[in-house]
Amino acid sequence: MLTTPDEWLLYGETFKSRLLLGTSRYPSPAILSQAVELAQPAMLTASLRRENAHAQTSPVFWKLLQAMQIPVLPNTAGCHSIDEVYTTAQMAREVFETDWIKLELIGDDYTLQPDTLNLPLAAEKLIKDGFKVLPYCTEDLVLCQRLVDVGCQAVMPWAAPIGTGKGPLNAYAMRTLRERIQVPLIVDAGLGLPSHACTVMEWGYDAVLLNTAVALANDPVRMADAFAKAVIAGRTAFLSGAMQAHESAQPSTPTLGKPFWHHE
Repeated sequence: MLTTPDEWLLYGETFKSRLLLGTSRYPSPAILSQAVELAQPAMLTASLRRENAHAQTSPVFWKLLQAMQIPVLPNTAGCHSIDEVYTTAQMAREVFETDWIKLELIGDDYTLQPDTLNLPLAAEKLIKDGFKVLPYCTEDLVLCQRLVDVGCQAVMPWAAPIGTGKGPLNAYAMRTLRERIQVPLIVDAGLGLPSHACTVMEWGYDAVLLNTAVALANDPVRMADAFAKAVIAGRTAFLSGAMQAHESAQPSTPTLGKPFWHHE
């Protein structure tokens, strides 16, 4: 694996890894721990609704997160209103002792599409209360710009509906988004293969967040490693600058002198 330093900033904090991992749906805590150990993500997401550190049923999970020594990114998964988001975020800040929050505000239960109308309002409210907000959103350019306008220092557009594993469905919109939005962009949701992660990193996205693609793989540990390497490969390709595509074939081997069959 390439180990060239390529640090990046989120809300003034430096991160070395450009991979973020979710912590749900793994076959066992041991497999989750092994996947994290191999991939070394920048952050681990955790839902307060599923894993309440103060509840009697989850001290093992909370201790596991602490033992990994990876920053925790709580999320507001399952929230359907601004008030619900705000309450959950406040609880998460107390439980996980962090101002970081992944903002999820669901507008449709079937597709789990974000509530694009109220998402900027929710983000603005959290930011005013001192949260470092990473909003989960669609690839809509106007929405993402609005999130930046209210103070989000990073935006997390999906590549496809969450859990589908279809990869980037709207390449034009996602590439346009990367060209127009100046803050870090983290692809969150819809990636299913390491090649999907490599592709969006080649486009210039700053990081990817994965859960289902790793957790539900036949071998989550090896898949976590594959994604980590794909993210590095895509980022390295972006920094290297890809060749321009051509409509017709271009010779790749130089011709020195005249061919032996040439006659004057």
